[in-house]
Amino acid sequence: MARSQVWLAVRHGTGRFGLAAWNRGAQKRGSMGKLALLSVSDKHGLVEFATALVRVHGYTLLSTGGTAKLLATAGLPVTEVEKHTGFPEIMEGRVKTLHPKIHGGLLCRRDKSEHLAQAVENGIELIDLVVVNLYPFEATVAKPHVKFDEAIENIDIGGPSMLRSAAKNHASVSVVCDPADYAGVLVALAAGEGSAVLSDLRRKLALKVFQRTASYDAAIARYLESQAMEPDMEALSGLPVTLSLSWKKAQSLRYGENPHQRAALYGTFNDHYEQLQGKELSYNNILDITAATYLIGEFERPTVAILKHMNPCGVASADTLSEAWAKAYATDRQAPFGGIIIVNNTLDVELAKQIAEIFTEVIIAPRFSPEAREIFSKKKNLRLMIAQEGMGPDALQEIRSVIGGVLVQDRDRTLGNVREFKVVTKRQPTSEEWAAMMFGWKVGKHVKSNSIVYCRGEQTLGVGAGQMARVDSSRIAVWKAGEAKLDLRGSVVASEALFPFADGLIAAAEAGATCAIQPGGSVRDADVIAAADDRGMAMVFTGSRHFRH
Repeated sequence: MARSQVWLAVRHGTGRFGLAAWNRGAQKRGSMGKLALLSVSDKHGLVEFATALVRVHGYTLLSTGGTAKLLATAGLPVTEVEKHTGFPEIMEGRVKTLHPKIHGGLLCRRDKSEHLAQAVENGIELIDLVVVNLYPFEATVAKPHVKFDEAIENIDIGGPSMLRSAAKNHASVSVVCDPADYAGVLVALAAGEGSAVLSDLRRKLALKVFQRTASYDAAIARYLESQAMEPDMEALSGLPVTLSLSWKKAQSLRYGENPHQRAALYGTFNDHYEQLQGKELSYNNILDITAATYLIGEFERPTVAILKHMNPCGVASADTLSEAWAKAYATDRQAPFGGIIIVNNTLDVELAKQIAEIFTEVIIAPRFSPEAREIFSKKKNLRLMIAQEGMGPDALQEIRSVIGGVLVQDRDRTLGNVREFKVVTKRQPTSEEWAAMMFGWKVGKHVKSNSIVYCRGEQTLGVGAGQMARVDSSRIAVWKAGEAKLDLRGSVVASEALFPFADGLIAAAEAGATCAIQPGGSVRDADVIAAADDRGMAMVFTGSRHFRH
């Protein structure tokens, strides 16, 4: 017998299951017809949806607690679950839907006569539709200073259980975990039981349920991992033994790094920014915005940073953003074309006029003056972004995919212990050189390895990024400074990792640098120090490295 025929046999009392048995069972318990079980935390749109279920589609409503009260207040006939099961809610509501009359009604296969016979024998009404969304665990633990006991109480047990039971039996049960699906469900119900429309939707909704419960469980696991670690070496490192990852898709992207690569954005990136105008963000834009935000977070004085392909090509701090822009842009007038500009103060009309002269993909600021907005509004494709939660989101860890898994590391949020920086040369840096070194050290930390940054004061003069040999990064930075007609005499040079040979330092000295800052730690440190002393340079070892791959 086909599933639809069995369904009709059960509902209308025909077929091999037995008319007499079904009627006797129905008489004993008083058959409720089509049942919909509703139990939600997010009550948005529920009354309208439930009204359509009752008045258009002929459902009888089962519900719990606050959901039942809401439906009753709206004038809808509703039976509380405890009356349906004959078992009260107990333990402060921890146990209310964990009952065979609930899960039997959800899991009973309509195409198996023995399931149907057991349902009758045990007085179990079949439940045809479930609407459940879960206790707001993620929102609870996102609150500052949330107490552990409060977090635990917001772990939903009955909700995921009902969702999973219904989703497993989605061939016969419609299951809804998201209010956004109410309208689509009503359309599919109108198409009728056994229709392709309803069958297809049920399968999609079942998938959505398991994605939601997986995400929910992952959020709980991440929270518990953050509260207590297992006593082993992995835990002692501050990283969990088992990594629970789950992000909801925030948006589909047109493509990835290249047009032939599919891409999407997951997680809460969009919560940190507000886009005021311009085209939709691309995959590469999002990477650049992230790199720019981390970089600008290093600075307190008014600062402008210009980036291209996640590398800073010009950075400067000054008393005003306009002054900082002039110095940052002077570093490299070619690379900023189609780049990213970020500032850490209100972007005003004066700076807007200067920036508007070049083609830029994205501009990020904590605020834009109305006059600046007006100027930028003439460039319809230009993306203007407001950083919603400060200019350096405190992401604790970075995750990168590798073959067969992921790498996880703490984000590089330190400059090292400045008090432990050590002058290793005969000559001490001047106060001006110290200030320039610290500025270059901050910038160099955000340049792809191997990196070399030349600075004077709070201005970059030349940046060399991502070369296989550090000396080549130095030569590129010198060449870029020459292209920009910036004099490197009296500059400082910052290297994010050690000089493996003296050649990189010698190249810097020949370009005019008088001071260097680097981690130290090479087997040839003595050669590098001697080269600095021979040329009258001052050099500082930081003891901390900042590789960036």
